[in-house]
Amino acid sequence: MSTQIAHVLEETRSFPPPPEFQRRARVQSREQYEEMYRRSVEDPDGFWGDIAQEFHWFKRWDRVLNPDNAPFFKWFEGGLTNISYNCLDRHLQGERRTKRAIIWEGEPGDTRTLTYEELHQEVCQFANCLKQLGLKKGDRVAIYMPMIPELPVAMLACARIGAVHSVIFGGFSANAIVDRVHDFQACMIITADGGWRRGHVVELKKAVDEALPKCPSVKNVVVVHRTAQDVTMEPGRDHWWHALMKDASPDCPAEELDAEHPLYILYTSGSTGKPKGILHTTGGYLVGTAATSKYVFDLRDEDVYWCTADIGWVTGHSYIVYGILAIGGTSLMYEGAPNHPHPGRFWEIIDKYQVNVFYTAPTAIRAFAKWGEKWPQQYSLESLRLLGTVGEPINPEAWIWYYKNIGRERCPIVDTWWQTETGMIMITTLPGAAPAKPGSAGLPFFGVDPAIVSEDGEEVDAGHSGLLVVRRPWPAMLRTLYGDDERFQEVYWSKYEQQGWYFTGDGAFRDQNGYFMIIGRIDDVINVSGHRLGTMEIESALVSSPLVAEAAVVGYPHDMKGQGICAFVSVPEGVDVHESDKEVLREHVAHEIGAIAKPDVIRFTEALPKTRSGKIMRRLLRDIAAGKDSHQDTTTLEDFSVLARLRESEES
Repeated sequence: MSTQIAHVLEETRSFPPPPEFQRRARVQSREQYEEMYRRSVEDPDGFWGDIAQEFHWFKRWDRVLNPDNAPFFKWFEGGLTNISYNCLDRHLQGERRTKRAIIWEGEPGDTRTLTYEELHQEVCQFANCLKQLGLKKGDRVAIYMPMIPELPVAMLACARIGAVHSVIFGGFSANAIVDRVHDFQACMIITADGGWRRGHVVELKKAVDEALPKCPSVKNVVVVHRTAQDVTMEPGRDHWWHALMKDASPDCPAEELDAEHPLYILYTSGSTGKPKGILHTTGGYLVGTAATSKYVFDLRDEDVYWCTADIGWVTGHSYIVYGILAIGGTSLMYEGAPNHPHPGRFWEIIDKYQVNVFYTAPTAIRAFAKWGEKWPQQYSLESLRLLGTVGEPINPEAWIWYYKNIGRERCPIVDTWWQTETGMIMITTLPGAAPAKPGSAGLPFFGVDPAIVSEDGEEVDAGHSGLLVVRRPWPAMLRTLYGDDERFQEVYWSKYEQQGWYFTGDGAFRDQNGYFMIIGRIDDVINVSGHRLGTMEIESALVSSPLVAEAAVVGYPHDMKGQGICAFVSVPEGVDVHESDKEVLREHVAHEIGAIAKPDVIRFTEALPKTRSGKIMRRLLRDIAAGKDSHQDTTTLEDFSVLARLRESEES
């Protein structure tokens, strides 16, 4: 049986950068990109060392990369720095002092703006509050908050004093808090009374209170007053943020930290068993996220940049807080849902704040398309000059919808591939350097050496698909899994241990122009009659039909084929579908891809089960497709009624 993943979706369209954008871009041609890339892989120490010199070091590093104890690589060994200092203090000497660092809008419409000077003061004050509560360098802190300015303040304050933070997404349950806090033994939780989501209060302090009896390591809880409902405050343990801040000094020098000092632990979600605590450190992560922020988003001092991710995920860490603030950007934050109080809320915000760079997820784009073109058409969106996508492969039809309806066919799109583990963007097409291809992540970022290989480690030719690996270390890479070096080596490095390659877990395809297309997770591959098919391509074919708004494709046990293809399909608003349309869609997939990819089962549904961050929970759909009772973790599920309705409609 072949282990190669079949690449079946052909995409020939490409979109060159507009001449005006290209003329002003940091990287203006494929040739310039190739020259910079060549240097980055031939002289990585020189390349990354030059970028690192743009930042503040209390002591310069002795060695850019120490590979001696692979895969436990060390970057900027011997250097002393502080990422909070580089995100704040470094900008206070010139015009950036009064520049907007964070623009924030709450879901109810309340707003707040913090300049770099104001953000620096709040961070220093809160850092002093943390020290007053006994927090010290190396201690671990859980942060469980809504998307409010106090969240990045808390992160930067922890980083300032050398405490290690772990942000827990504000949509997680009490059980998820327990799992994470217990694993890394947090001594403090920073939270809020609640947050707003679709007009309702998400009761965060209540979830913390429910978790605390199983979290004996926690000695202090700091609570932001956000939604004003009654909460229980235990004397001696629980502290109001505003009360602590009232008399706190705004003077708190940044700790001089080793470049390899732990910055944060971020737990991967969605799988059963013990969550994986991805550990990122200070110096390399600073350099990697700042470099990608600068070149991928082509950011300029006058830009307003908006990443719609929640800071509870790595995208928010790298591209709302650390990478963007490190280069002096203006980062917009929004607390609530994209369709509250109406489906045009995002476009309203873009016009209101004159957003120039917009970075969002394919899941959100497909939702926008489902809600219809009428919503973005009500807004000018003239301020936009660059769009981006993140989180999963984007199907070509969603890419085209985004390009036409949001970018108005004048904004380049950067489709970015990276992971919680990589810390920084790894593959993307720099917006001024080369044409973008719908559905294709693009070219490797500087210093990144990806390859597509067979199961036994042989690099495959262009035009063939295989397993995506990274063949050399990069600055923002994870250093280990917290408390589990053995699992770190097993999960990421054991498959190609002899070659010393990082195994991404993704399948990919590389075309004749060197562009990488991510097919999807290896565990999202369906083995149909010996043909291994990536689910992303089948989903893309389905979504290209006007009958389909979103699709999730999973495999299920099939007597003849080994695995059959089951497609869960939601339809656009106002579209009626009938049983006969299932055969229409099957033939559509056959036309787009080939008969081998035709779904055996198509199930229409009003909605798909998603996490609170918008990712489709395919593992739950696999159980439904197989007719099994699911015992998987559902703590991240946003709407349990979706799952219930799917089960009620299960086919015999």
